[in-house]
Amino acid sequence: MAAEMAEQPAVLRRILQEGAPEIRRIAQEIAARKPRFVQLTARGTSDNAALYAKYLLEIQLGLPAGLASMSTVTAYGARQDLTDCLVVTVSQSGGSPDLVASTKAAREAGAITLAVTNNAASPLAEVSEFHIDVLAGPEKALPATKTYTAELLALYLFVEGLRGGDAAAAEKLPELAEGVLARGAEVKELAQRYRFAERLVLTSRGYGYPTAKEAALKLMETSYIPALSFSGADLLHGPLAMVDNVSPVIAIVTEGRGGEALQPVLDRLRGRGADLVVIGSEAQVAQASAGFALPGGLAEEVQPILEILPLQMLAYEVTIARGQDPDAPRALAKVTETH
Repeated sequence: MAAEMAEQPAVLRRILQEGAPEIRRIAQEIAARKPRFVQLTARGTSDNAALYAKYLLEIQLGLPAGLASMSTVTAYGARQDLTDCLVVTVSQSGGSPDLVASTKAAREAGAITLAVTNNAASPLAEVSEFHIDVLAGPEKALPATKTYTAELLALYLFVEGLRGGDAAAAEKLPELAEGVLARGAEVKELAQRYRFAERLVLTSRGYGYPTAKEAALKLMETSYIPALSFSGADLLHGPLAMVDNVSPVIAIVTEGRGGEALQPVLDRLRGRGADLVVIGSEAQVAQASAGFALPGGLAEEVQPILEILPLQMLAYEVTIARGQDPDAPRALAKVTETH
């Protein structure tokens, strides 16, 4: 896991240099067919990448997008009319039977189908009309790290291609990622706060919300700490009641409108005396119990590609501090075959 986290700047650079032209070509071909709706299909870590794509599609393009419920097709046998719809299936391995079956059914139902995977020879790539390779290289650790950020960048470039953008906001990501990953000592110190934690709450809004969900997943699958992720708005609609002065809360405060929308939530959390750790700007970290300051001035829509990096490292360091092996979480397999 540590080695694969360290590879992420190189993977991001590879996508920008080698993958971007093909992603743009596919995006332009799909844009010419003018899809009226986008259905995003994924499981696990890739589901969080798909949620990020939903924000991009709706904010950058004004194109309605939704996350699929695959069991409607695979368990219930439902058939939808997907004429003029784009179905994007995101999967690291491209091998899960339900992803393959639902994508095949979508294509038969009239959809434009696009697979985003780390395996160009996968069954999912074979049944899809279009395929984007995220070029992350083999990922051996069970917790997905470099494939997640690769999916985020590939999806960002795809949406930029759909809208005819220049993707300039992503140019500095490899260099900035190197800087974040070089600050492992800060994360190791931060991890000591959670060595004996019985639960964690993570929250964000807007583009940062998929980061909160992915960080919670990483913490649960590596350290086995129950980690609950909430949109800041949803946190106020009930779950805030479980937060008290000994509750650890991690807030991802994106620089931009999402972070602005989260401010009332942060005020409420401070008012309840929560142990609040912030991943965000220096100014936001200064108002929290602790945190990790990210580079400023980056476009809001690409910040999630950096935001997740200290949280991946945090999951790793918390797991080590608790005497467990982050490379081999119990009861998990690299390719999860759901039906």
